[in-house]
Amino acid sequence: MRGIMSFSPQRLLGVYGDPRVVSLLFFGFSSGLPLALTGATLAVWLTEAGVNLTNIGLVSLVGLAYAFKFLWSPLVDRLPIPGLTTLLGRRRSWMLVSQCAIVAAALAMAVTDPGDPDTRRWTILWALVVAFGSATQDIAIDAYRTEILAETQLGAGAANLVFGYRVGMLASGGGALIIADAAGWGWAYALMAALMAVGVIAVFVNPEPAVRHTPAQQALEAAGTEWTQRLVGIPSGVRRALSWGYGAVLCPFLDFMRRPGWIVVLLFVATYKYGDALLGVMAAPFYVQAGFSLTEIGVVTKGFGLVMTLVGAGLGGVMVARLGVLRALLVCGVLQALSNLVFVAQAWVGYSMPMLMMTISVENLTGGMGTTAFVAYLSSLCNVAYTATQYALLSSMTAAARTFFASGGGWLADRVDWVEYFLMTTLAAIPGLLLLLWMMRRLPQQTDLSKAS
Repeated sequence: MRGIMSFSPQRLLGVYGDPRVVSLLFFGFSSGLPLALTGATLAVWLTEAGVNLTNIGLVSLVGLAYAFKFLWSPLVDRLPIPGLTTLLGRRRSWMLVSQCAIVAAALAMAVTDPGDPDTRRWTILWALVVAFGSATQDIAIDAYRTEILAETQLGAGAANLVFGYRVGMLASGGGALIIADAAGWGWAYALMAALMAVGVIAVFVNPEPAVRHTPAQQALEAAGTEWTQRLVGIPSGVRRALSWGYGAVLCPFLDFMRRPGWIVVLLFVATYKYGDALLGVMAAPFYVQAGFSLTEIGVVTKGFGLVMTLVGAGLGGVMVARLGVLRALLVCGVLQALSNLVFVAQAWVGYSMPMLMMTISVENLTGGMGTTAFVAYLSSLCNVAYTATQYALLSSMTAAARTFFASGGGWLADRVDWVEYFLMTTLAAIPGLLLLLWMMRRLPQQTDLSKAS
């Protein structure tokens, strides 16, 4: 920890003050803003409109766009948008198109009435467009972030992205609810659409990263071209399409699978946040059963907790810059696991606001640190030639694994008391940490793979 404390203010300002790192605050805001519009905020709107809980639950499935975004990520990686890509470049053109889709769909939602069964389908349809546009924007922004930053800036870039993302979520979550209460849902969604101008302006004022080709990419795609040329009796247009598909869809996966220990890397990606996910899925029911009111839960977990998450994200960025990605992952992972023990103490104490503030402080601080280090790590795994596809695949896999693993948390909590449950969430973090230790010994240059490929 002495190395972290010796990180001078001048160097800290140099890392976080770089224009490329600063730009990610605004891109992060644009990325986080649409999430609640198709999630929690929409659920509140539907509830007020008298929609039953079953249908509200089904509407939440529009969020699957985020889990399956890897399916169209090769298009974002390789397909130019006529006219616009020439003007802005491949990353910024896709960001702008997706942002325009979000704005148009949010404005369309603003004039719908989900309380009317005959027009509710339009609310849902436009919500699906918002989610699809948001997921596409995430693909482009994640690729952009990875390509514009040097490896020493990955942690600070991830921290700024998390900071902006959380503020965007706060605007479309609590902010939209306040506006809806004062002026109605139409104005709430219209103003959220207007706030997307932050991302649009960021697209125009920030530069496009250079397109880089690596020897590994050229070798893989040359093999695909040679393979398609051997096909006999197939029209040339079909051969060209097959060759493009080989390079855009298969090569990112083939490139990743050529790396040493890639299976262990994927297992680590799936398990690093396991303990955190198990805790998170049962945290709210625990607060309620411990006797905290909804207001107390909201103020401490959403308000105070957000501040601590942002502080943790900033500290995580400093740790990545100072310690390197893998060592920062280890320190943050250990702290994340130990923070679950504070919930054990909370379960022993029961209802206590000072203890709840301590619990949320520790959990959100370490969670923000771990998220920043983990995002930086995922970025470091991506070959600059296939950034969008590989990052979308890794982040989708992380989200799917976390959801799947955490889904059994309720079953487990029903069979043990809260002290035992939170002890088990601490133990659940150990497999990921053991995999990380193995990688640090056997794959010490893992974070350099994307640069060397």
